[in-house]
Amino acid sequence: MSALASRAVLYGRMVRLSHSVFALPFALASAALAAGEGTRWRHVAWIVVAMVGARSAAMGFNRLADHEIDARNPRTAGRELPRGVLRRAEVWAFVALSAGALVLAAAMLNPLCLMLSPVALAIVFGYSYTKRFTALSHLFLGLGLALAPVGAWLAIRGQLAPAPIVLGLAVLCWVAGFDTIYACQDVAFDREAGLHSLPARLGVARALQVARALHVVAVTLLALVYPFAPLHPIYLLGVAGVAALLVYEHALVSAEDLSRVDAAFFAMNGWISIGYLGATLTARILA
Repeated sequence: MSALASRAVLYGRMVRLSHSVFALPFALASAALAAGEGTRWRHVAWIVVAMVGARSAAMGFNRLADHEIDARNPRTAGRELPRGVLRRAEVWAFVALSAGALVLAAAMLNPLCLMLSPVALAIVFGYSYTKRFTALSHLFLGLGLALAPVGAWLAIRGQLAPAPIVLGLAVLCWVAGFDTIYACQDVAFDREAGLHSLPARLGVARALQVARALHVVAVTLLALVYPFAPLHPIYLLGVAGVAALLVYEHALVSAEDLSRVDAAFFAMNGWISIGYLGATLTARILA
């Protein structure tokens, strides 16, 4: 049992399981908006399974696709595959099981979700190769996480509406913005390795400006969800809180000092997603 637990911890570290907190709260917020007063906990449970399965499959696939690149990058050389503590065959099996969890959860939700599950997998797998040919790879990552609120809405309603689309676009811009900040750490390596990112293309200072602009758009889109859903005005206070946290996130980094990128990336974005979920649930209950 101890060996199994240790192995499970290795897989959890490989896919940064704790980072599920980024997209999962937006999926749950979207599900709450879609369900209204008729929330079914069965649906919520399968949405969580689908989210964790999709993200784990995507991260595992990313580690496989970037195995050689990670081994050459001093910042990532300590990851599980480059260190040899996990074998490629093991990670492939993990990806297959995680993708299977997504497909199973989609089947348990409704036929539309099942039909779209291969599309979702294609998008989240495809992201891993985008930095090989485009500096807009951050937007592709944002697209992958934007599927969370859209998919959760479809799981509940079985059809699209303006609210999840606007929320999904907000998530896309939010993720693309913070991923741009995170990529500033690797600007020298990316240029040397021929990889593409906004910091490598524009330089760190201009890339940070683009990240700020993306986050302004994200906050605007979060506010625009309000007219499309039955929400108490306290929702807008929650959006203002998100804006304040993003301002602080950007205050933590500059072109001259990237030492606090991890704090900006991990802590602030975790609080943003959890805070947004809390504000949405409160506004839905009070509406």
